[in-house]
Amino acid sequence: MTSLSGKTLFITGASRGIGLEIAKIAAKDGANIVIAAKTAEPHPKLSGTIHTAAAEIEQLGGKALPVVVDVRDEAQVEAAIDKTISTFGGIDILINNASAISLTGTLDTPMKSYDLMNQINARGTYLCSQKAIPYLQKAQNPHILTLSPPLNLNPKWFKQCGVAYTMAKYGMSMCVLGMAEEFKQDGIAVNALWPKTTISTAAIKNMPDSDSIVKASRTPLIMADAAYEILTKDSQLFTGNFVIDEQILRESGVTDFSKYREDPSTPDDELFLDFYLD
Repeated sequence: MTSLSGKTLFITGASRGIGLEIAKIAAKDGANIVIAAKTAEPHPKLSGTIHTAAAEIEQLGGKALPVVVDVRDEAQVEAAIDKTISTFGGIDILINNASAISLTGTLDTPMKSYDLMNQINARGTYLCSQKAIPYLQKAQNPHILTLSPPLNLNPKWFKQCGVAYTMAKYGMSMCVLGMAEEFKQDGIAVNALWPKTTISTAAIKNMPDSDSIVKASRTPLIMADAAYEILTKDSQLFTGNFVIDEQILRESGVTDFSKYREDPSTPDDELFLDFYLD
């Protein structure tokens, strides 16, 4: 498979950042994109809404369905899936992109933050996957792609990134590990994608003193290009993988990564490695 033409992608958190970048690259193939995100009205600190994302997707040649979805809410997820089926007739690809982050230690993490991260990250991934799988079972070359890290049990990451956030992200990764095996016989590919370097998303830019991190980061485009490589593979032959963006692009023949730098003046060897990669 070499194209996403005519495929229907259900992408959580696709109003901005990596989710939107994946949507845009699929739109260039003429894909149908469901923008399942919370932001319907402009946010004072975050750019983009489901409607601005839809406009970008359609300008690039795709078909867009913007739907307000809080992935913590089962009824909203079910309603969005139903609307997807009635609009496009099925689901070929689920992208579990929505995520919440708070890099705080145990004593500095309010239970409200703990609940938010675990409900959006781990529970949201499980919920969206559960509701989409009955339709993916009917699709040709179905994929679930979750943006989560390899399951690295080095204790330093639990300390550095916080126990709560690490549990929430690893919950997403455990969904990948388990569902890949559970649904292998159905031909559904379930894979994870994680960046080698930090990515200049709103989550990074809104951190205190983030300028140095942003300067040493790559843009979301590298994740979109890597996702495309995964989603165009045979779902029966490529599943259960924890993929690093740069690695899969190198395997596909990419040798020049300069176009992905947020700051062109930052050499590749000075980019910040992302979390959970030793």
